[in-house]
Amino acid sequence: MAKRVIASLDLGSTKIVALIAERLDNGKFNVLGIGEAPSEGIIKGMVVNINKTAEAIRFAVNAASNRAGITITRVNVGLSGEHISSMRFRNYVTITNDDHEVSEDDLLRLRNDIKTVNITADRSIVHIIPEEFLVDGTPGISQPIGMSCTKLEASNHIILSAASAIANVRSAVERAGLEINEIILSPLASANAVLEEGEKDLGVLVIDIGGGTTDVALYHNNALKYAKIYPLGGNTVTNDIRETISVVTEEADDLKKKYGYAHPKAILRAEEITIRGIGAGAGSKIHTEILTQIISYRMAELFALIDYDLNQAGMKGKSKAGVVLTGGTALLKGS
Repeated sequence: MAKRVIASLDLGSTKIVALIAERLDNGKFNVLGIGEAPSEGIIKGMVVNINKTAEAIRFAVNAASNRAGITITRVNVGLSGEHISSMRFRNYVTITNDDHEVSEDDLLRLRNDIKTVNITADRSIVHIIPEEFLVDGTPGISQPIGMSCTKLEASNHIILSAASAIANVRSAVERAGLEINEIILSPLASANAVLEEGEKDLGVLVIDIGGGTTDVALYHNNALKYAKIYPLGGNTVTNDIRETISVVTEEADDLKKKYGYAHPKAILRAEEITIRGIGAGAGSKIHTEILTQIISYRMAELFALIDYDLNQAGMKGKSKAGVVLTGGTALLKGS
């Protein structure tokens, strides 16, 4: 294929999106086609119905392929879910070539050595991300190739997943008639899409609030320092509204999007909203302030959890460049 084309799948809890793009010479991408389908087989980032997920993948990919005029067989796939965890691992290799210069082969030896780390059988390594290299004990090296030394060390951030979660994603994609090129942690994909290199260097926190999950990634000194996925998102807020005022899910989601605010102080237009509802509740009213309170309680809980976990990990205060919000639920008024 003459064009340098890549295809990606975002397996969300609300919708599945397929994207086909061409990589340009300047490193940017030209989007050729996008397709999406409702997600009925994924809950909180986890595949719970392989057949329904495969059907949605097939629909989204076909739509993207028709618009792009390109048939694809391989895709990069985003991975999410609260089963994701991480660990840090430090390892080293000795440099034994005649000129004692670090080569690509030495970096490969470092990476292969990490793969021998002792993890339980129900976990799989998704990413091995070097935070920094040390050359004969000197830290802070980002690119050691060509440097002279006798010992090359690496401080690594290892992202782990439940092995069953990856297996289910793979089964759904293959059942849709595709092969997986690479599995990518969703917070990393979000960060690469919205962050600038200067932000990653200074320190920045990305919070991607989706339908079923909220993905968090913190970068500092151009390295991923922290990542976590929370089983809370826009669908959680919708369910809170549904349960509190006794409306069907579709109307709860509509109320959230049209009239809801993330925080009471953000309310621009206070009004009474007529609820369509069914049965005895049809035609009743709810005030904007009450609706916003329901939403803000859940948003406050989410951000309190993130703040607590960052503090526990010793990462609070590292985001000197601020916080970047993304994801569908980040479109709530007042976010």
